Amino acid sequence: LVSYVSKLNLETIVDIQAIIEKAQVASCSQSDVELKILKIFAISSAFPELPFQITDASRNENESKEGEITVGLDTRLNHRVIDLRTPASQAIMRIKAKTALLFANFLDNEGFVGIQTPKLLGGASEGGSSVFNLEYFGRPACLAQSPQLYKQMLAACADFDKVYEIGPVFRAEDSNTRRHLCEFTGMDLEMSIKEHYFEVLDLFGRLFNHIFATLQQQCATELQTISQVYPFEPFLFLKDGPLRISFAEGIQLLREYGITEEQQGAFDDLSTENEKILGDIVKQKFCTDFFIMDKYPLSIRPFYTMPDPITYYDPKCPPEQHLSNSFDMFMRGQEIVSGAQRIHDYKLLLERVHFCHTSASHGGPKPESIQSYLDAFKYGAFPHGGGGIGLERVVMLFTATTNIRKTSFFPRDPTRISP
Repeated sequence: LVSYVSKLNLETIVDIQAIIEKAQVASCSQSDVELKILKIFAISSAFPELPFQITDASRNENESKEGEITVGLDTRLNHRVIDLRTPASQAIMRIKAKTALLFANFLDNEGFVGIQTPKLLGGASEGGSSVFNLEYFGRPACLAQSPQLYKQMLAACADFDKVYEIGPVFRAEDSNTRRHLCEFTGMDLEMSIKEHYFEVLDLFGRLFNHIFATLQQQCATELQTISQVYPFEPFLFLKDGPLRISFAEGIQLLREYGITEEQQGAFDDLSTENEKILGDIVKQKFCTDFFIMDKYPLSIRPFYTMPDPITYYDPKCPPEQHLSNSFDMFMRGQEIVSGAQRIHDYKLLLERVHFCHTSASHGGPKPESIQSYLDAFKYGAFPHGGGGIGLERVVMLFTATTNIRKTSFFPRDPTRISP
């Protein structure tokens, strides 16, 4: 039996017939029993030469010792099915699956309806150039950048009231950073508003606190496994509800830190670097890795974003200083949610569509390319709001994994479309 087993290649799939006996085996996760093997059968033999050894890919990436072999990310991704066998990769993907399940279950219990929206579109939902264009039976089309327009139509116009979707999102952004993918899993929600758009923020806050607390409680083993390969500090969040600050207050915190107007304009979108700086400031000042920032400048938000009525209708307020009922949410200094109250009034929506499309700095879609969306608001629409979450980015930041590609089963970026 020993001779037979010694000739099996690593990663060969075997069936074992054995007796469970009491034992003390300190080096195993199951330390109080062992298997006394009676028979062993090779079910599927692995090739003798593996792309890399599971042991080499399971070492702490920050503490490799002299002479030890480490496995680079490209090698891992080129042979993804082997990399996914490592304990850390298994743990990451199980946390990812749990996160999506917690999202859906929480919203189900809140009375939301799960939806499935088209991914083949006749026009871009967000506008701009970051769309994958294709031919659809002789007509131009594109892959969906988000379910944005359809989830609004269903929640506000079709009387579903509260909806959510978990599905693929496509972004043709030629970005090779550690936090961007060309295809990722979006977790979107949209809901009617009864009195104030803070109802959306309240729900998001309860949703994320539920996800964070449950992951820490139910996935402690997986988090420990990940930390042995990718060491990280436990994720901090405020148990009584997330911190909220306004965009202006965020800018003020950056000013106090020393970020000048030239480095970050008061009405410009935050750069990636300044997002991370703000995240560090918030963590030091408020002891949290998670916070919400709202009242963003209108000029940097999509056409369907509801303007802040105080500034938008104030004749003395310059257009570049108009604010909006919109928000972003951050984990460890990186954006994970973009959301807002949406425009439900047809005339105002049409006004904003035309303005954003003709504004060189905004780049909104052509009105005719989203005509069916616009028409839906002619017949009465509830006030509503929502947001979109990137699942892979949430998992990356919760576990402080160094690259978002590690949280995607088969990542797609500008240089990778296989395997």
